[in-house]
Amino acid sequence: MNKYFILFLALIGFTCMTSCSESNEDDNEFDDWQNRNEAYFEGIYSKASAAISAGDAKWKIIRVYSKVGHVTAKHTDDIVVEVLSEGEGKQCPIYSDSVRVHYQGRLMPTETHTDGYLFDQSWTGNYNSATMVPAKFAVSGLVDGFTTALMQMHEGDRWRVYIPYQLGYGTQTSGSIPAYSTLVFDMTLHSFVHVGTPFPPFQ
Repeated sequence: MNKYFILFLALIGFTCMTSCSESNEDDNEFDDWQNRNEAYFEGIYSKASAAISAGDAKWKIIRVYSKVGHVTAKHTDDIVVEVLSEGEGKQCPIYSDSVRVHYQGRLMPTETHTDGYLFDQSWTGNYNSATMVPAKFAVSGLVDGFTTALMQMHEGDRWRVYIPYQLGYGTQTSGSIPAYSTLVFDMTLHSFVHVGTPFPPFQ
């Protein structure tokens, strides 16, 4: 009996060590999170700036809607956009409109989540606009960076949007999103309507 009891204790100890190790890895996931996110966004901003200077139309730097025209502005007053595909729409939503959007929201890449931790999404599996059902939002009801992107998109546009934490959830934790998080959205503007106009049935 003693032999089996000792083996049992050893197994319990190993399980605890493994659990503690995994817990420590999770704890380390967000170490120095503010500085890492600031460096990550600055790197994306620099990459976009260089691409734009070289004439690459697939990158955009867009001033947050509330500071358009401000002369003294910081990089964190901007979102960075990588155009994945262009739609055929001719107009953009305005602040008072409502939209239908396909989206996935991630954090910056980490060792554990190399594509970025997925914190929210309107679709699962592969991206397939023929089968996905978009989410509905009021343009004015979102974080400033997301709102800014929507107000520059045309129907059918698919963008990857990088939002600095200052235009996201800032210094506050929101659900599974830690404070100081850069937000990275894969988003497609499906359609939009003006205030007082209901959406047509989704098909």
